[in-house]
Amino acid sequence: MIRNYDDFVRELLAAGFSQFGLGKDSVASLFPYSWRDQPEGCPVEWHCGDPDRDPWAWRERVLERDDIAYSKVFFRKHGFITREWYPYFLAVRRQGREFDDAYADGIYSRAVLRIYECLRQGGALPVHDIKPMAEFRRDEKSSFERALAELEMGLYITVCGHARKISRAGESYGWASDVYCLTEEFWPEEVFEAAALLEPEEAAAKIEERVYELNPGAQAKTVRKFIYG
Repeated sequence: MIRNYDDFVRELLAAGFSQFGLGKDSVASLFPYSWRDQPEGCPVEWHCGDPDRDPWAWRERVLERDDIAYSKVFFRKHGFITREWYPYFLAVRRQGREFDDAYADGIYSRAVLRIYECLRQGGALPVHDIKPMAEFRRDEKSSFERALAELEMGLYITVCGHARKISRAGESYGWASDVYCLTEEFWPEEVFEAAALLEPEEAAAKIEERVYELNPGAQAKTVRKFIYG
């Protein structure tokens, strides 16, 4: 049973990756309970505000480390990948392509390019600043969210922190938004060098093996989607 943040980090580093906030039917999740139902006697409590017991706070705390990434990486939903396993997912998801190559091959749309260029030129930015800077209109909300998720799933960008909006008076307000950066700015070069040494098929087989170790009952079709995005 995961009872607190330290338990979660220990188990995550041992597992290598995990979906976030999903129940027992997920492919690979360290959360053996739903958003509302915890096992009897478990002190974990969603949205309680205690950084030691609240999984919602854990997603922010892990970004203070240098060995865990958090972003929309599985089924266009949030999850965690450790530094040890990130090269394997990079090899599978990117297939050896830099973003410019992937865009030239027609894999990504113009909307995706606009977000990527915004982060390439501006560095780490909160999502509430990316949208206007990349010149997305109000009626392009769905297009913006879809493009953002595509970049996350492709492991070209990742969440690197959280920030609130700043008023004209210089005061922060509202809920904190995810801050994004290029993945190359999040991980050291060694992570990408390790990915370059892996064949995509080899990396996928390694992830698949680990998934079945974590969840022997996982369905093959779902596992493939989990791996390839």
